[in-house]
Amino acid sequence: MERHILLAEDDIDLGTSLKQYLEFNKFKVSWAQNGEEAFDLFRKEAFDICILDVMMPKLDGFSLAKKMVGSNPDIPFLFLTARKTKNDRFKGLRLGADDYIVKPFELEELILRVNNIIRRTLQQQKLTVDTEKTDLIQIGKYTFDFNNLELHLNDSVQPLTEREAQLIYFFSNYRNQLIPREDILTKVWNKKDFFSGRSMDVFISRVRKFFKDDENIKVRRVRGVGLEFQVNEE
Repeated sequence: MERHILLAEDDIDLGTSLKQYLEFNKFKVSWAQNGEEAFDLFRKEAFDICILDVMMPKLDGFSLAKKMVGSNPDIPFLFLTARKTKNDRFKGLRLGADDYIVKPFELEELILRVNNIIRRTLQQQKLTVDTEKTDLIQIGKYTFDFNNLELHLNDSVQPLTEREAQLIYFFSNYRNQLIPREDILTKVWNKKDFFSGRSMDVFISRVRKFFKDDENIKVRRVRGVGLEFQVNEE
């Protein structure tokens, strides 16, 4: 199956090379040369993954990613950038990026990373399919509806992204057990690298906030070991 890539890159020479190389490797590519054009394409077409330059006219890559995630929280994307600072990498990861590639880079490396992200995305979709028959799950005062990506407390509803729902589902299955970080990365993120670890920390913070209104639920960090999803159900 041909995978469709949104490429947002304002450098004509690099954009031309990337488009040609990606198409040579059997991808369909829609190329935008500024952030606004990229978001317009994003709203009109369906993409399997997005490759975003950070420094673009009209709308920079970070701002573009924020708008994309607001429209489709589960779209996989990676950044291309000449900016090497740690703060920039963290900013990209906090936005939900699957990878962050610093220019210059090898085109073959980009293909490998894109294929890895698509493979992980398909595995995550399989996790969702595998849990389609899951009933409502009671977690303390909360009711977790995996199928509809919702967390209910009385009359309030917290909508969830697929990744948030998968993490809560995993935590629920191992409640009140010490869970090594590597197990979470392997089973929810499907990889164990630095960027995935930073992304996981962001999502754990979100989950902790989701359950803040029940004092009997805690996400406890055990330094150097992992986490424990504590649910006092007495």
